[in-house]
Amino acid sequence: MIGVNQFPEYKVPGAVQHQFNPYENNGGSIVAIAGDDFAVIGADTRLSAGYNIFSRDHSKLFTMTSKAVLASCGNWGDSDTLSSFLKYKVQQYADAHENREISLNALAQLMSTMMYGRRFFPYYVSNILAGTYEGKGYVYSYDPIGHCERHTYRAGGSSAALLQPILDNQIGLKNMEQKPNVPLTVDRAVDLVTDAFISAAERDIYTGDGVNISIITNNGVENRRVQLRKD
Repeated sequence: MIGVNQFPEYKVPGAVQHQFNPYENNGGSIVAIAGDDFAVIGADTRLSAGYNIFSRDHSKLFTMTSKAVLASCGNWGDSDTLSSFLKYKVQQYADAHENREISLNALAQLMSTMMYGRRFFPYYVSNILAGTYEGKGYVYSYDPIGHCERHTYRAGGSSAALLQPILDNQIGLKNMEQKPNVPLTVDRAVDLVTDAFISAAERDIYTGDGVNISIITNNGVENRRVQLRKD
């Protein structure tokens, strides 16, 4: 049977085609780096759609526990829904276990399960979960249907293709003939995240205005803010 779509110029009199697209990409970029006993995660603060900027001070970081922070960008409605639902599950766990926090590894698996449960209508977001577990830094990244991978460093969002090569070079030491023996400290990780976002903001219109950075250690979460270009 020949379909109507094979002939775009062919129209049935009186027939009206209705389309519904629930997804909107609101831009944004995220980066995370895991150290020996810490994790650093950052996200820009621009919320936009196309050439329209809705907010220049919009946080894409969500503190889940005292040792875990989620970065989420893409469709803001889905980011807000996913983070809120995850916070509810974290609180539910604490209520059932005498106010004990859920561990980072368990939280990573919980998030994977939640996203897989929506695989037929997935969250249109890019997610990175970072934190510490038993004194060590961890970074987990996800695809839209919940596949989870552990990394030493990871970038996501609209400028992931610009951010990831910087991390590959400076942390992964890829394509370097002479590999410097430079320890990965908290200050160096923060500087790398800052420099990566400054570079991305020069090329990606969906990344800019500012970057929120969370430093997760065994003592808790420390938040910082760095300004980026606003055009």
